[in-house]
Amino acid sequence: MTGLGSRLFCKVGKLCEQLPVFLNTFLVFSITGEVSYLVLVEAPLEPEEKKTVWSAWWKALHLLGQYFMLGNICWNALLFLKVSPSIKGVFLGGVGLGQGWRYCYTCETHTPPRCSHCFDCKVCVLRRDHHCVFFGQCVGFRNYRYFLSCLLFMWSGLLYAVVMNAEVFIVILKEGVTLHSILLLLIPWIMLVSGQVSARAFAFAFIADTCVVGLLLVSAFFFFHIFLLFRGQTTREWYSSRRPYNLGLLGNLRHMLGLRWYICWLSPLIPSPLPGDGINFQVTGSLEPSQ
Repeated sequence: MTGLGSRLFCKVGKLCEQLPVFLNTFLVFSITGEVSYLVLVEAPLEPEEKKTVWSAWWKALHLLGQYFMLGNICWNALLFLKVSPSIKGVFLGGVGLGQGWRYCYTCETHTPPRCSHCFDCKVCVLRRDHHCVFFGQCVGFRNYRYFLSCLLFMWSGLLYAVVMNAEVFIVILKEGVTLHSILLLLIPWIMLVSGQVSARAFAFAFIADTCVVGLLLVSAFFFFHIFLLFRGQTTREWYSSRRPYNLGLLGNLRHMLGLRWYICWLSPLIPSPLPGDGINFQVTGSLEPSQ
């Protein structure tokens, strides 16, 4: 009985670990579907413009841009999950142990500078940045490019969705800032359950709210990592005033995103080999804390 309970608990734990991934996927495709509906059905706003050639081109350009962003989000996310940032398969033997090397008692091996153990992934990760709970995997040396590109297109996609949903907010607030409109924007679930609004109104209000909240959260993550990229730091290093691995703006871009940093963000299919190996790093400052 104890063994059955233990196995059940493990399965529930694994399911909970994957829950953020499924939730993110559902929200991304829900927002895409809602914005596609706004483009195809609701816009342009003037009825006489809906059947013009300009309207057809306008819709085509919007849909092209929208699904370009969606494709980049999905492809970068898949490559981020596929590319392992860990030390598995990396030959560490024969490398001279120098300053910054440590011994991991869990993995029972020496690890290079900027490498640390992740207790969620149960392995050491090269140039570990952080464990991303939304994807269930660590951000490290080999998959950082895909993580940052995914954030870029999520941010641009949410910004686009917020602009496209501006008409939803206008419709909700067209009769003024009333208690009903405020509650619909803040707690659409309660308004739906209590029968105060239709399912259609709830869906538009909920997705519009999700776009605004998502844009704020993704903006914080995205610009924080841009800040770290410019400083040549990881999330684990940002609190330190020392920047021993800072190679300058162009050097940091090449080191983080690869040799084709200037174009690789357009598509994850563009090859951009990393100049380093995740083991040896060029040091431009002191590794020791200042006295």
